[in-house]
Amino acid sequence: MPHTWKHPAVRRHLAPVLLAALLTACAVPAPVQRDAPVGQQADTAFSAEPAQAVGRAGIPLTPSAALEMPPPDVSESPSSDGPLAAPSVPDKLIDKGMASWYGKRFHGRRTASGERYDMHTFTAAHKTLPFGTKVRVRSMHTGKEVVVRINDRGPYTHKRIIDLSQAAITALGVRHRGVSVVELLRE
Repeated sequence: MPHTWKHPAVRRHLAPVLLAALLTACAVPAPVQRDAPVGQQADTAFSAEPAQAVGRAGIPLTPSAALEMPPPDVSESPSSDGPLAAPSVPDKLIDKGMASWYGKRFHGRRTASGERYDMHTFTAAHKTLPFGTKVRVRSMHTGKEVVVRINDRGPYTHKRIIDLSQAAITALGVRHRGVSVVELLRE
């Protein structure tokens, strides 16, 4: 019998063993005080008192502590004249690849977001970006840029990263190419 684990009787006996192993692996040992005398270790290791989490400024966290937390000090907020910790970078590259476009054939049809496609607006289809996201599309052929709003899913053709509306591809100056190399930048 080459595949004995597939036999129902073996599975019936194997399941409790696997469950016990899983539960044993998930068990966490109790903390032991290293500096305490030997007799006190057993007493404190299994204390009945739950550990209490401590929040900002040493205030214990309890269910009602969130309501009692004092407001943050003004000194904790960043100053307006100093540099920001993480400045937003509008030229952050999302992706680079081939862009195609769709126009008259889909004009007036429903997009994946539910709105009607309008080939005269600056919209686009992307596989993963959330609907309503605005991205800047830069043509690598012309250097022109256009801001589009994601309102559809696609493209469904291999190696393409975005489908642009007819208005967007025309503004980039590459409509005659059909497909074009572009960069998608965070807006």
